[in-house]
Amino acid sequence: MQTVRSIAEEIVAREGGFVDDPDDPGGATKFGVTIHTMRRLGLDLDSDGDVDSADVRRLTRAQATDIFVEHYFDRPRLGLLPEVLQASVFDMYVNAGAHAVRILQRLLNQMGQTVAVDGVLGPRTAAAAAVAADLAPDHIADAYGIARRNYYYALADRRPASRKYARRRDGGKGGWITRAEVFISPRHHLSTAQHEARVAAWA
Repeated sequence: MQTVRSIAEEIVAREGGFVDDPDDPGGATKFGVTIHTMRRLGLDLDSDGDVDSADVRRLTRAQATDIFVEHYFDRPRLGLLPEVLQASVFDMYVNAGAHAVRILQRLLNQMGQTVAVDGVLGPRTAAAAAVAADLAPDHIADAYGIARRNYYYALADRRPASRKYARRRDGGKGGWITRAEVFISPRHHLSTAQHEARVAAWA
């Protein structure tokens, strides 16, 4: 069984170093921690009275890991979820906040559970996830990963500036898609042809 911290360390490794992409609403980011998160937490790492990109650059892997464990796992109560779902929902929460829980809630409703789609992981969502995991222990993680992958594609459909995160310049799978597929069994990964067909309308 992985510890929450080891999952967080894997997320930090996937996120990579400092970037400041103008097409990314998150702004300056390092190890997946955005400047907006650092401002919300008051992380003035250079003690100059504000939180700016210089502070983002100073962030360490250990600090990023601590932030993820406290604010993206413990506070949203992801520990209430069945273990089989925790890593993928945690990774998605770092990437998309409460949308990670909404994706799960929609999936649970599709599986016959009845929960509010509000992005809050409370007792009802946790109980519904436990039932779904008991009923489909070999499928629930794949189902969530596929729903997550579909979310990324749909987001890129709506926001052309985000398409580069779902499709590389050479037409292959972008970072969003490969990230989702880390948590999906290989038999459910999209083939190159399937991915190309999915993004063909983007031109």
